[in-house]
Amino acid sequence: MTVNGLIDLHTHSTISDGSMTPSELVRHAKSAGLVALALTDHDSVDGVEEALAEGKRIGIEVIPGLEISVDFKPEMHILGYFPEQAYKRIETVLDLLRESRQLRNPRIIDKLNEMGFDITMKEVEAEAGKGIVGRPHIAKVLLAKGYVSSVEDAFDRLLGCGKPAYFKKERLTPEEGIKEILKAGGVPVLAHPIYLGHSLEALDKLLGELAQVGLKGIEAIYVDNTKEETGNLLRLAIKHKLLVTGGSDFHGSYKPDIEIGKGRGNLEVTYDLLKKIKDYM
Repeated sequence: MTVNGLIDLHTHSTISDGSMTPSELVRHAKSAGLVALALTDHDSVDGVEEALAEGKRIGIEVIPGLEISVDFKPEMHILGYFPEQAYKRIETVLDLLRESRQLRNPRIIDKLNEMGFDITMKEVEAEAGKGIVGRPHIAKVLLAKGYVSSVEDAFDRLLGCGKPAYFKKERLTPEEGIKEILKAGGVPVLAHPIYLGHSLEALDKLLGELAQVGLKGIEAIYVDNTKEETGNLLRLAIKHKLLVTGGSDFHGSYKPDIEIGKGRGNLEVTYDLLKKIKDYM
């Protein structure tokens, strides 16, 4: 059966830092006219089973995925896409990453308290619900208490890398992240390369190095790319024989200007890209 239509290969649910549950996210994608989506929560596949079940119930294809933060300056993220049950094989290493995140959160809260912000871990955990507690939930509590004007403001002033309440967490190296995804049977892809801030020449060199250790794809189609950046990334994908992926990096109401599958109105990711990923799996 031939499938055509638009897809989104980069989305987040309440399991990490999105505002919709996995089921709500899948229904939202269906209502937006998408034929497939990948759930790529940060350092977690806990929402995948729910998303898969909802996708089968309402008739939309769900690809198990995740987004791993790896130790690199500036911050680097590796997306992983898996055959339906293979994602479970990566859960052990994700448990270790989760422990690191859990150790970091109290340090952030303590620092905010020192700075005069009245915020508790209990409030943040309530905001996160059943999801993994992270900085977006801390930001939401700060917003609810009137300390910041938006989630973005919280990161810009307090929680982002290099800001007063930022603490680094333990991470895998890029090579380790790639190899863990491969070992679990997944396809590792470099997420939003433009965020690395590299020159085209430096990114070319980096992609060559990452391809040597097993990187299989690059998120060349991304919500914040310019047309020129997308063109450059597509050419680099060809040069390094990398799969091309694309996505909106949808977070629901946490990033209200970004719509699933459409980004800010200029995103178009077609099913043929997913077919090539699935052919590789």
